[in-house]
Amino acid sequence: MIIAVDIGNSDVVLGLVKDSNTLQSWRLHTSIHQSVDEYEILVRGMLFACDFSLEEAQGAVLSSVVPELTEVFTILLENLIGKPPILVSHECNLGIEINTDTPAKVGQDRLINASAAYQQYKTSLIIIDCGTATTLDVVTADGVFQGGVICPGLLISADVLFTKAAQLFQVNLEMPEYVIGKNTTDSLKSGLIYGYGGMIDSLIKRITNEIEQQGQPTPTAVITGGLAAKLLPILSNVNYHDDLTLRGLYLFYLLNKNNTRGKRL
Repeated sequence: MIIAVDIGNSDVVLGLVKDSNTLQSWRLHTSIHQSVDEYEILVRGMLFACDFSLEEAQGAVLSSVVPELTEVFTILLENLIGKPPILVSHECNLGIEINTDTPAKVGQDRLINASAAYQQYKTSLIIIDCGTATTLDVVTADGVFQGGVICPGLLISADVLFTKAAQLFQVNLEMPEYVIGKNTTDSLKSGLIYGYGGMIDSLIKRITNEIEQQGQPTPTAVITGGLAAKLLPILSNVNYHDDLTLRGLYLFYLLNKNNTRGKRL
């Protein structure tokens, strides 16, 4: 069993993974102001509540797009298991190649998701991650990460709308019964859910056309992320994996556990 941690801009996802199976996972709010001790109290409490023993952990792996918390969780994981985690890097073995202008600038979560999806499907892919940002990334049939599309996330779009429009108000992000809203609440829900789903569907079609024009097979669309489940009912031909990132981190751990470049020296 290993401890896998993915630090995102909105959430920290922490999971216990064994043999590519997620035994348990949690989401913590990303707060750059919390100390190692504060996070450690939270994590130890969650592990204790689920009756998991840290003695079972053989190692840990960490990806982060929040530099302020990378060292915090590196120290935290070392405190928990007695050795530093393997840190995700584009320079390590990901199981895929990277063909972008600046590989170091690609979010680690995007690379990890692409790696996990390619390991499972072994074909051309569009990987959609619905989080703080919504990303659509492309992997070719021969395992080359080609880059992708970055859009404002659903929650960011909603927050800006509510902030900038004086007569609009916050609503729960729930699927409305009809596309045509008969009141402001349902109209907002429809615009956010159906509008965002329509954007993703449209981008999938455009990316698919571009991939096919390059001589690649029709890509398989894979979706993950904290907000993916809300959009899933209205998306066409996508495969949902709620633990794609954790499985990708487990794969990365296996590929790099004997490579000191992936560890804190």
